[in-house]
Amino acid sequence: MCSMQASAQPRPAPKAGAPAPQPSAAPATPQAPRGDLIARGKELFEDQQYEESIQTLSAALLRPGNTKAQKVDVYRLLALNYITINRKEEAESAVRGLLCIDPEYQLPATESPRFRDFITGTRAKWEQEGRPGLEKPEAPPPPPVGMRHTSPSESKRGVQIDLVARLEDEGHRVDSVELYFRSGTKGPFEKVAARIDAEQVVRAIVPSASVRPPLVEYYLQGFDKGGLPIVSRGDSAAPLRVAVPEPKGSGWVLPVAIGGGVVGAAAIVLGSLALAGVFSSATTPTPGPGQGTVSVSIRE
Repeated sequence: MCSMQASAQPRPAPKAGAPAPQPSAAPATPQAPRGDLIARGKELFEDQQYEESIQTLSAALLRPGNTKAQKVDVYRLLALNYITINRKEEAESAVRGLLCIDPEYQLPATESPRFRDFITGTRAKWEQEGRPGLEKPEAPPPPPVGMRHTSPSESKRGVQIDLVARLEDEGHRVDSVELYFRSGTKGPFEKVAARIDAEQVVRAIVPSASVRPPLVEYYLQGFDKGGLPIVSRGDSAAPLRVAVPEPKGSGWVLPVAIGGGVVGAAAIVLGSLALAGVFSSATTPTPGPGQGTVSVSIRE
């Protein structure tokens, strides 16, 4: 299939460090402009960050309202990424998607022969097959694909997050679903395969090792048989978020040495000691009547 639609849009994410709102009360957050995503995908490709480039371009591809020129740009860059990392099946699907929109497209003569030869070979196969999927004004669009999913608002530290989504895919176009996740708001997303049952219910798990304060970011993405994205909940530019609060009672424990013994003073924070004047003087005062000297030590 060449035409791609995504009826489910990602739930806007709260700011890092803030408690995640309930799904029904999520504030509106504008999505990144498609042009910015395409430019970012190109920049990542040129920086040889191919997986991150593919994730960014996939997000751009699934945004509604792409122009023909934007679609061509995204498919071209996806194809270049996939050819570079030798994922031939996905590369061919991207080239076919491009040719479905612009059957006369040619890479510039200045482009690498490796890329031009691959596109030429894929075009020959596509034309021998009768140009399947070529966009025609009178042809009805394929059935839309949707994904319903409610993000959990909060999770405990070190406890895996079980995610459940439901596909709305009358044409059974979705062949696989991947979960992308990371701890915090920076760095690459890790990827794991999700399970799809006969009822089109999707199940995936964020592993416990990645569930760390202050939050987890993730998104779900469905792919067709050619390996191209056709539906998502969230994306790399607007991921879903789950708050991971610091456990209660996680304050510092300061062993206090008195007369050779050790007493644990739990949940005493250095800041409160400073405010109390414990560290305000460089000299040790002389004990008054009935007073002894207390030494405070901090152990890892």
